Amino acid sequence: MQKTPLFPILLVTFIDALGFSIVIPFMVVIVLKLGGHEVVYGLLSATYSFFQLIGSPILGAWSDKFGRKKILLISESGTFVAWVIFLIGLLLPNQQTSLFSIPLFFIFLGRAIDGLTGGNVSVANAYVADISSHEDRKQNFGKMAAASNLGVIFGPLLAGILGATAMGNTLPVIATALTSLVAVFVIYFSIQTDKKVIPTVELNRFSAVLKQTDKKVIPTMELNRLSTVLKLPNVPYFLTLYFLIFLGFNFFYVGFPVYAAGELHWNVLQLGIFFAFLSGMMVLVEGPVLTFLAKKFSGASLIITGSLILCTCFILLKFNNIVLIYTGALLFAIGNGIMWPSFVALLSNTGDEHVQGMIQGFAGSAGSLASIMGLISGAFLYHIVGSGLFVITATFMLLIAFASIHLIKIEKSATP
Repeated sequence: MQKTPLFPILLVTFIDALGFSIVIPFMVVIVLKLGGHEVVYGLLSATYSFFQLIGSPILGAWSDKFGRKKILLISESGTFVAWVIFLIGLLLPNQQTSLFSIPLFFIFLGRAIDGLTGGNVSVANAYVADISSHEDRKQNFGKMAAASNLGVIFGPLLAGILGATAMGNTLPVIATALTSLVAVFVIYFSIQTDKKVIPTVELNRFSAVLKQTDKKVIPTMELNRLSTVLKLPNVPYFLTLYFLIFLGFNFFYVGFPVYAAGELHWNVLQLGIFFAFLSGMMVLVEGPVLTFLAKKFSGASLIITGSLILCTCFILLKFNNIVLIYTGALLFAIGNGIMWPSFVALLSNTGDEHVQGMIQGFAGSAGSLASIMGLISGAFLYHIVGSGLFVITATFMLLIAFASIHLIKIEKSATP
């Protein structure tokens, strides 16, 4: 049987990450320039995740019913429209009202629309699950993560070049919109149309379906209900782990920049070099390294090992020593690079193609909820305990490592 090419969906993933990461270094500058402050910036950061929490499961369910390609087109088109609205906000005159500036309103609206249609990651994961054999899943999800990290590497670098022009912060946003438009064309012309979509007419009672082990067909009317998905075997367990992993990562992502700028006195260039190094190492790990390790070790063992490595990483970040900090960054790349793709691959084995989009959608929602909580609570915790936040994050990773032991049994039972 001829395999479906993976390159188009990898290209879309790369373009999405590139477009998103281009504007990251400028977001806080834009908010402050338009009359906002740190709290406004925090709310803006959480806006995307909040609306993704709403939109991701809906798009995931639609992808099960109408096909992955159609929903990928809707999602990516929404991203393009969102960045156009964001750009309009930048170009409008900054007329301050009593509560809010009009440009900031458009920027918030753009981030909300992008979040609402931002189910492309979960739908893309479902698409990869559809076209991958059981043996190829860990490697393919590793390639997806590597493509995303490549975008994260080149995005900030491109932002620095574009931001140095006479157009300043406007040009990176234009580039972001254009990359989203390119992704729309790639999806339309290169992604294959789905051969299978969920039947509109219900053929089995849901209670009977849950007893089946080889094929699960959930009624269409039930697809958008969390209670339905939680009745599937092992799904609550996977969603809990998904939530905890994202919560721990967002503690790091909100805490480390503040720590680096405040206590370590790093400038923007030093932060950029650090995250470029971290992303570059993750690309290496999630590409050839994971491909090699996946042939030697089970997914569950890679998840447990990766979590323990991440635990060590966060402890090292607490020390004001450049060698230890960069060692921590390397360990972050190794731990995250072997743990996260392996976890997503195991999640993709839960349920069949008729419900995979829905499972991935609710997993994306769990990640979005954890992002919202992690960004807010992480900032609050850092204000109280400072770099002690990294110890809390390390504790989360240790908890995840112990909680992941049950994955060994799940993986063995799912092995054909």
